[in-house]
Amino acid sequence: MAEQDPPAKVDARARAGQGRKRRKGRSCPPAAGIAKAKARSIDGGRAFEVDAAPGDFAGSRIAVPQGKGPPRTGLPRQSYAAIDLGTNNCRLLIARPSGENFTVIDAFSRVVRLGEGLAQSGRLSDAAMERTLAALRVCAEKLMRRNVFLARSVATEACRRAENGLEFIERVRRETGIALDIISAREEARLAVLGCHVLLEEGLGPAMIFDIGGGSTELVLIESTDTVPRILDWQSVPWGVVSLTESSGPEGGTQAERLARFRYMRDVVSESFASFSKRVAPARARAGEGGTLRLLGTSGTVTTLASLHLELPQYDRRMVDGLIVPAESMRDISARLSSMAIEERRELNCIGRERADLVVAGCAILEAILDLWPSARLGVADRGIREGILRSLIASHGHEPRPRAVEQGDRRSMVLR
Repeated sequence: MAEQDPPAKVDARARAGQGRKRRKGRSCPPAAGIAKAKARSIDGGRAFEVDAAPGDFAGSRIAVPQGKGPPRTGLPRQSYAAIDLGTNNCRLLIARPSGENFTVIDAFSRVVRLGEGLAQSGRLSDAAMERTLAALRVCAEKLMRRNVFLARSVATEACRRAENGLEFIERVRRETGIALDIISAREEARLAVLGCHVLLEEGLGPAMIFDIGGGSTELVLIESTDTVPRILDWQSVPWGVVSLTESSGPEGGTQAERLARFRYMRDVVSESFASFSKRVAPARARAGEGGTLRLLGTSGTVTTLASLHLELPQYDRRMVDGLIVPAESMRDISARLSSMAIEERRELNCIGRERADLVVAGCAILEAILDLWPSARLGVADRGIREGILRSLIASHGHEPRPRAVEQGDRRSMVLR
């Protein structure tokens, strides 16, 4: 994505882009196999609540830099902000309520690679922290300029795993005034679903939503109803585009070596998903009986591949967010990218130098997800945690009906509005 997104109206009911032209990628020849690796699953579990009650924000603070005075309240045009500090990206969204939706008035996104080297050292590097602080200072300036009434700022897998994660959070607070909450994988999954579930294709029965991050991937099983969806099960694994890339060794100098590395990455992720795949097997069978399996992805991987599918000269969120792409096209593009040298990938539109080394790992994760939930079509969302935070903040302050939890038999299910 560009470092700053243009202001845009976020429509909770819009489902854009269906029926756009299709593009087939080139198939790649098979290559020699490579042994599987073990991978641990983290923070996965059954159904949980997604109620956006004020209690969700315990410990969060008004995100206005210290020393600048308190935010102004009681204004008719209050704005809300969300910061999502991931393993690879720092993202900000500022919006105002607009009926049942909200209008984005400012946005910012920068690749910071906070988790670079984390897999080897267990710590956030000095260079990565400096890059991230520079991005967060830009966010702090925007929060001041936009009269932000309330904000929530979250950090995810890199800060969860790093030995010095808490030290870095405190440094961010001192130097920028932004108080980051290190959220659990469970909360990360909840916010991602809350932010993008409106883009699921119409239909009843189970569906899958996933979020491929820099340091982890979350899978969430949704059951659609006549009103709002429920989350039935979920899983988080410690493989994102950064962690998987750094754990898989060099790409190799030949196409055979690159393809072998790609298969290795895909097998690692598939093994991590194995227990979840067994748990969701009944839902997968039930969804297949009712028609086409529904699948929605939110991540830089799916938006990048969707851009390649559309053959865009440069990334355009309006063309990608809400797009429905044939899964076979995504597999074809993944196969083509995994066979290419990094120099070739850098020359492709919508990838460039910043993502050229990470996109193959994203393709491997996506392939494993398509194997687990073999939908014929993939929904693409350029929205997620930030939008989920904004909806929760706005709902908790009375601008729209609040999502509520309901009992479903002997388990608590997530109900989203």
